[in-house]
Amino acid sequence: MKFSLFENLKHTVTRMLSIFKLAVSEASATGRPLKIKPIDALTFALYHHRSTRATKKSVYEDFKDILHCSYKTFVVSVNRVAQLSLRILIILMRLNKQTAHVVKYTDATDIPVCLKKNADSHKTMNDLAAFGRSSKGFYYGLKMTLTRDHEGRMLALKFTTPRANDRDIFRKINADIEGIIVADAGYVSKQLEKDMYREGKRWILIRPYKTMKKLMTSWQYQLYQGRFQIEFDFRNLKMFHGLITSLPRSVNGYLANYLHALMSFVLA
Repeated sequence: MKFSLFENLKHTVTRMLSIFKLAVSEASATGRPLKIKPIDALTFALYHHRSTRATKKSVYEDFKDILHCSYKTFVVSVNRVAQLSLRILIILMRLNKQTAHVVKYTDATDIPVCLKKNADSHKTMNDLAAFGRSSKGFYYGLKMTLTRDHEGRMLALKFTTPRANDRDIFRKINADIEGIIVADAGYVSKQLEKDMYREGKRWILIRPYKTMKKLMTSWQYQLYQGRFQIEFDFRNLKMFHGLITSLPRSVNGYLANYLHALMSFVLA
């Protein structure tokens, strides 16, 4: 089972690199051959996020008989190819924008980097993480803002501190996106709607607060109801693709985990 999943993922990775014409070096900075080739390293990363394996260590144990390298080398190799995941994600999002459904959704979710009680002693991400508040309460970590279309294509993505202004993020990640962009009440702003409006090209539809006296048409209600799709995306990323972690011992490890989880989700 593990080898069939690995081979299927490797076939997908190889095909994507060929289609996007992405060249990958199989030598280190010193010119010596890498212990694990980039294609294999990315495949191991995706295997980690697509299988039932909760840690890199368990993935290493699955394949250590054919790896012929230390666990440290394995981790370094997997983290190194996060740049390759990022390049592929950027290309996919650019292509998705060209064929996107007219209706899009933007929302943000919390990305804790450790338990709240451990925040004071957490050192790895202390230069990037901060305290924030989500629907579940306070947390210590990052915030991820995502735009996707009605058919599930990822169009834009940004990681920030939890305190970053949602409206500023909205402007940046949707600057080159057209159509109807739907957002929740957290983005309520007349100025934002005015700034983002492009006659005949882009219209922002922000769900009003319950206390706001604002009439809603039936079609607007249907669009608002469609927001559950992006919330399901966040749920799937966290529950089934390992987006949330507290195990990495480096910033590169955390960022690699996020990018590989997103790659796993996009290819699922």
